[in-house]
Amino acid sequence: MSDVVLVDARGVRCPLPVLRLARALVDAPVGVRVRLLATDPAARTDVAAFCRIRGLDLLAVQEEGDHTAYLVGPVTPR
Repeated sequence: MSDVVLVDARGVRCPLPVLRLARALVDAPVGVRVRLLATDPAARTDVAAFCRIRGLDLLAVQEEGDHTAYLVGPVTPR
């Protein structure tokens, strides 16, 4: 994947995965997507709710062994 910012939140618990995602979205250039890796089971609900509240697109959710990958974006102009 090109134009993807990776956020590794494996091993941390709620609310840190969503907080790291939010920070990455603020720092990311316009047009990129953010890929969040998380092991916290609560992230599945939290990331979906965060995207819904912020009007972001949750493009994919995929189980990858011991973690889940969430693809959010693309980042739009602020």
